[in-house]
Amino acid sequence: MYDFIRKLLFRFPTEPVHYFSMNCLQAGCSVPAMRKWIAGKFTPPQHNPVHAFGLTFRNKVGLAAGFDKNARYLRELETLGFGFVEIGTVTPKPQDGNDRPRLFRLPKDQALINRMGFNNDGVKVVAERLRRWKADRVSEGKQNIPLVIGGNIGKNKVTPNEEAWKDYEICFRELFDVVDYFVVNVSSPNTPGLRALQEKDALYKILSHLQTINSQQAHPKPLLLKIAPDLTREQVDDVIDLAQEIELDGLVATNTTISRDDLTTSPAELEQIGAGGLSGAPLRQRATEMVQYIAERSEGNIPVIASGGIFSAADAREKLDAGAQLVQVWTGFIYVGPSIAKDICSGLQSSKN
Repeated sequence: MYDFIRKLLFRFPTEPVHYFSMNCLQAGCSVPAMRKWIAGKFTPPQHNPVHAFGLTFRNKVGLAAGFDKNARYLRELETLGFGFVEIGTVTPKPQDGNDRPRLFRLPKDQALINRMGFNNDGVKVVAERLRRWKADRVSEGKQNIPLVIGGNIGKNKVTPNEEAWKDYEICFRELFDVVDYFVVNVSSPNTPGLRALQEKDALYKILSHLQTINSQQAHPKPLLLKIAPDLTREQVDDVIDLAQEIELDGLVATNTTISRDDLTTSPAELEQIGAGGLSGAPLRQRATEMVQYIAERSEGNIPVIASGGIFSAADAREKLDAGAQLVQVWTGFIYVGPSIAKDICSGLQSSKN
């Protein structure tokens, strides 16, 4: 069924149809009987909770940042069975992001290219939306393992890199009471100059400052860093050393890539699309290699959330066998459909038995 729906949706511009689809799901989930039916069809069994980063997850499959930037669809994503959802990237001030069109499909490669540019409603609006969602969930009296929420934080485009640490602090403080863990995003290719913050000195300033604030809280939150797949081996080594030095809780590997190697999509089509981060199946091998390298180089002492090219239980198993504790999907959700969390969880369970 979803194959037919996907063919239909792919006839329309990518970004508008994303919001159309999620708004339709939201309308369906607003009817209790419909929401119960959707949950029954798509939610994996919750008999194998996962413990990572000091948190308990319903399952190992999460939704990566960028899908629900503004925390608008948490009830719907919980209904589809995800174990965790990473909202954002959130910045201190609202920003429109880059000019449209800025999200493109590459069906021949099962991939996407985006240059969204951290479009979001700003941290205060997102924080208030999260407070309301948590309050609604309590009022509904839900007893199952709650959906874990990650807060992916970044800097505003107009903020110079030397003052970026201030933006990350603002987001950290505003979201502290409404998310379960944090991910520092310095690896998006779509904000000019942002990836320069992946250099060791710049990273140290941001992360050590956040860890200082975190340690002053009664209950510190897990703090992770999201890294690009385009880092050199030496840069990855710097990240690992820094993560161990300031006792980061983990890494998210990986963000999108600026590489266009080995794609089936024609060079002419790629040139017409232009710049942006590539995600999906072409990223699978590189992301797995990075997860494995981090696990081996850190001797398993740095927990990893794996992201990149995960479409199936076999893809997820590959990442877990490489050393990841959890996996995230995004592009796979677009191509596989709403059953992806259940399909992966069921496949992982079958492979265990």
